[in-house]
Amino acid sequence: MPDLPAASPDAIETLIQRCLNGDQAAWDAIVRQYWRKVFNVAYKFVGRHDQAEDLAQDIFLKIFKSLDTFDRRANFQTWLISVSRNLCIDHYRSVRKERETIDRDVDANQLSPVSREAGPMASLEHRDRVTLLRQALAALPETLRTAVLLRDIQELSYQEIADRLELPEGTVKSRINRGRTELARQIRRLRGDDYSPTGSKGSDSDRSRTGAY
Repeated sequence: MPDLPAASPDAIETLIQRCLNGDQAAWDAIVRQYWRKVFNVAYKFVGRHDQAEDLAQDIFLKIFKSLDTFDRRANFQTWLISVSRNLCIDHYRSVRKERETIDRDVDANQLSPVSREAGPMASLEHRDRVTLLRQALAALPETLRTAVLLRDIQELSYQEIADRLELPEGTVKSRINRGRTELARQIRRLRGDDYSPTGSKGSDSDRSRTGAY
């Protein structure tokens, strides 16, 4: 989504006021205006296009919720970039803490998709199962991995996860379902069992990218 040509301060002020009055079209215009700038900030932190898109979407959602805190005397773009960087830093710290949790706490028997969909793991030693699971989790996009860990490791309710991530409950459920499916696929891939229905290994072009809304 390319940025629009720079808007005047008065035009941005009008959009902000319309947005605060509940005008969805005004918010869409703000997103279009600044999408590339926020995406670039996110990309510098995560280094992957799909993850930067997910992070940018989360950033805009949080900016929308805090729009009423913006000081109208300040420059909106400066404020928006500052908020974006702070949120990216929070995201980085969260991911680092999450990885430490994986290394410390993950048990291969705790994740329901593993026991249901990855039967070949049953033949592995416990230590090997844990190692395989950690590798599979690490291959997931952060948004999906976080949702799966909060649900299947920390056993939070959908509403608790939605509150923690500041997302709609429907989005949380979607991420968990997609995360479980992708986790099982990653386990099969690591095991060498990721075959297409015809019996040959599927090519990269046959697989759709798993991202997050």
